[in-house]
Amino acid sequence: QVQLVESGGGLVQAGASLRLSCAASGSFSSVNQMAWYRQPTGKQRELVASITSGGTTIYADSVKGRFTISRDNAKNTVYLQMNSLNAEDTAVYYCYTIAFVVTKSYHYWGQGTQVTVSS
Repeated sequence: QVQLVESGGGLVQAGASLRLSCAASGSFSSVNQMAWYRQPTGKQRELVASITSGGTTIYADSVKGRFTISRDNAKNTVYLQMNSLNAEDTAVYYCYTIAFVVTKSYHYWGQGTQVTVSS
């Protein structure tokens, strides 16, 4: 079982920055992919950014150049640095990970953290 604890959301003005953190804890052999998704009110959940244990990253076109995903493998923690925030970034942000217990993989979601950008 893996627990994902997110922090760093909040209310900011357009143009501001926020940094989200998500720490994985529990009983697992390793953590492979870690990612951030977001879900605006009334819309589908979408991928924001992902990062593998080797550091390969993927970004949604809407956040390229503004958001940076990173991770600390020793702490099993993933970060999302969000700069130049705008109203369209308002959403609940969810941490996601694929963790291995021996050779079997499991998918886990965090509880979500609200990011609200006022224009």
